[in-house]
Amino acid sequence: MKHILHLISSIQSNESYSIKLGKAIIEKIQDKYPNSTVEELNLTDVKIPHLDPDVLRTFFIPEDQLTQQDKESIGFSNQVVNQLLAADIIVIGAPLYNFTIPSSLKAWIDHITRAGITFGYGENGPIGKVTGKKVYVAMSSGGIFSEGPGKANDFVVPYLKAFLGFLGMTDLTAFRAEGLKVPEVKENAMKKAIESIEID
Repeated sequence: MKHILHLISSIQSNESYSIKLGKAIIEKIQDKYPNSTVEELNLTDVKIPHLDPDVLRTFFIPEDQLTQQDKESIGFSNQVVNQLLAADIIVIGAPLYNFTIPSSLKAWIDHITRAGITFGYGENGPIGKVTGKKVYVAMSSGGIFSEGPGKANDFVVPYLKAFLGFLGMTDLTAFRAEGLKVPEVKENAMKKAIESIEID
């Protein structure tokens, strides 16, 4: 049995291809690991706050020195860090907006990036502390970015792979629903994406 964290960052609601693909991934995970639990975090519903100076300052204050105001400022960050650490598998819905991830997903990344908690530094450089996780990315895009001329403009999968790897999440697999706006491709794009899902 696994605990799955499903992150939703699309603003398209029920029309979202990344949400549909993410749910298809979760179904396959549950087929492999029956009775697994799913915790869903819709980053557009919670209106995830971007970092501000007050929140950033609290990241570097020892817990026993936090004021009540500090605790309120850091509360959301602590919540999402605890959600992340409690998960065995993370499914990230990541539509490509303007060649990169939605700002809500970037804000989530900023809140989980905590020195001494999710990463640290050793004699040989950075050390990711969020280990033992499996990450699946459900990426959707109107164009084709896995190959051809669009590949150079894919700042979704390479970015997530690089940064989550920095935090210790090096086991990442991406599934793509792509070409969703491309004639003669879009009709079968979702079917092809779902059929490509294989759970390690």
